[in-house]
Amino acid sequence: MRIDIITVLPEMLEGFVNQSILLRAQNKGLAEIHIHNLRDYTLDKHKRVDDYPYGGFAGMVMQCQPIDDCISALMAQRHYDEVIFTSPDGEIFDQPMANTLSLCENIIILCGHYKGVDYRIREHLITKEISIGDYVLTGGEIAAAAIADAVVRLIPGVIGDEQSALSDSFQDGLLAAPIYTRPADYKGWKVPEILLSGNEAKIKDWELSQSLERTKRLRPNLLSTDANNE
Repeated sequence: MRIDIITVLPEMLEGFVNQSILLRAQNKGLAEIHIHNLRDYTLDKHKRVDDYPYGGFAGMVMQCQPIDDCISALMAQRHYDEVIFTSPDGEIFDQPMANTLSLCENIIILCGHYKGVDYRIREHLITKEISIGDYVLTGGEIAAAAIADAVVRLIPGVIGDEQSALSDSFQDGLLAAPIYTRPADYKGWKVPEILLSGNEAKIKDWELSQSLERTKRLRPNLLSTDANNE
């Protein structure tokens, strides 16, 4: 899988994509992550990539030209399954979306900045708009990092224990059950006896009941969403 990230702040991403799981995926040859500085594509001698919006609105807007030239240069080299724009009014990013994107071969992520991009970019070049939550960030770099991390870790072979990824929170629409490790008794804080029993069937039942209880208590909206989708 190849992910190309377009940004005006490459320094924010370079350290992140070369650590932990993302670095492991790249070292194994299972993923490529390339960061492109949008300023390298502007025709402006001062390397500006933004300008004032028409209509007298406040703030600055990312211009068409550098974005178009960058995306066009990438698309001239290979096919991209998705050209993603990180935007607060995009579709909310969740685990099912991460699962779907992990099946892609190549994706581009354009990091939003300033007051956003010239809307013509969204009309003509973007295939998918994604938000990581109902709040505003200074730029889309954090969102791009979150998307890349959530997607790459799902690629077979990236995580040594693939069952671990499949049992993460949200994979089945529920929060994960509580987990414990040794020692079984720490300062009188004890691991539930059922987990020490070795009875796999009863442990599975306990795990499901705990997932349902925690989801109902902490994220009841997830259960409502499942009901609405039936």
